[in-house]
This record gives sequence, C-alpha cells and structure tokens, in this order.
Amino acid sequence: MKKLEHKTAIITGAAAGIGEATARLFAAEGARLMLCDVAKDTLEAVAAAIRSEGGEAIATQCDVSSEDDVKSMIKATMDAYGKIHVLINNAGITKDTLTPRMSVEAWDLVMDINLKGTFLCAKYALAKMEKGGKVVNTASISTRGNIGQSNYAASKMGVIGLTRTLALEYARKKICVNCIAPGAIDTPMLDQIPEKIRQSMIDKIPLGQAIPPLEVARAHLFLASDEANFITGQTLFVDGGMSVGI
Repeated sequence: MKKLEHKTAIITGAAAGIGEATARLFAAEGARLMLCDVAKDTLEAVAAAIRSEGGEAIATQCDVSSEDDVKSMIKATMDAYGKIHVLINNAGITKDTLTPRMSVEAWDLVMDINLKGTFLCAKYALAKMEKGGKVVNTASISTRGNIGQSNYAASKMGVIGLTRTLALEYARKKICVNCIAPGAIDTPMLDQIPEKIRQSMIDKIPLGQAIPPLEVARAHLFLASDEANFITGQTLFVDGGMSVGI
C-alpha cells in the first residue's frame, strides 16, 4: 500500500524546488493534493504534470501571508476532498542584507511569509484536520546564525518555537507537528546567492554537495506518514551534516 493512500495533503510553495519535489513524491505515494503558491502559471504546470501521470492535484494561487487567501485555500481543500490529513508548510522567501542596511519593509516581508504564513496555514488547516494528522513546518540551517540573514534566521527560529507549541497543543488530538531544517538545497533560492558565497556554503557540507530537493521531499514523506506517528515537536536537519560542523 502507498504511504499516503486516501490522504489529503496541502503543500505550500509547491511551484518549484522542495515544494514541487514533495508534490510529485506525495502524488506517487497516493496523496490527493492541494498545491499552493503565488506563482499561478508555474503552479498549474506542476499540478497538470501530476494529473497527467494519474495523480490528483489542484492548484490554488495563495499568498500565505494573507488570512483571506489562506481561509479560501482551506475552504477549497474541504470542498474538493472533504478532509485534511497533512499540511506541508514549505512557502518561504529571503531578503538578505547586513542588518544595518536592512529595511523595515524587508524585515516585515520575510516575517510575514515565513512565520505569519506558517501560523496562518497551521491555524486554519488544524481546525479541519483529521485525528492522526501531520503538520510539517520549515525552519533552516540559518537558525544557527548566518551573516546577512537576521530577518530570515529570526523568522525560522520563530517557526521552531511555533512548531513545538503546536505539537503540545494538538497532542490530545493525536496530531503530530514537526519541522524540517534544510541546509543548502539545490533550488532557485540557492541560485540567487552570489557564486562565491554559495560555494563557501557548499564547502561547509561534510557530504560535499548541495542537497537535492528530493531528499527533503523524502523527509517530508516520512514525517507525513504513519511511520512517524510518535514523533512530534522535533526539528530534523536535512543538511548533509552541515549543522554538525558549525
């Protein structure tokens, strides 16, 4: 039997990178998908590709920092599938610069997407989630501190605190809430980093390379499946050993 057979999963930030890899893997494991992103055309292409291979996927344009958008996305999920079993809070952005140069707008935008967006999606998905459901949030190796990422690191550390709190609050419903902290993942976000800095990050990875998005997707699958029924409130680093060396 497939690991997510007959289960409904919401994946935010599903138009590319880790979100797309997770969507494709979840579809292969039998999940019914609600895919969310602000990139409407790219998102629909991902959903169409999954449907062409026999999977179930709906694409919904959604800004996770907008309460109205999130509420509409949850309603669309319930209207289409009737249940929510899994939420993968993957949407996130960076606006990197040294703290003295960082604008309040850049700080607020990163907080709104990365932390507020995680809160909103969790709040409204958990209200409809089935007993035994799974939430997987997204932190980062940057929670250990990274020059030029004061906004990003703070937002992701907030996600860890939120994850631990939600794990305690929803334990009585047998809902597990965990967090994945990716390292240097081979995605468009990594490509935005200047080459010299990007290479210095990769040089710090004991396993010697940027992590393919599929490896994070596999961690998502584990934490979303019944194999992780007694794991909650945890942060799993998927970073090629980078966190060990820092």
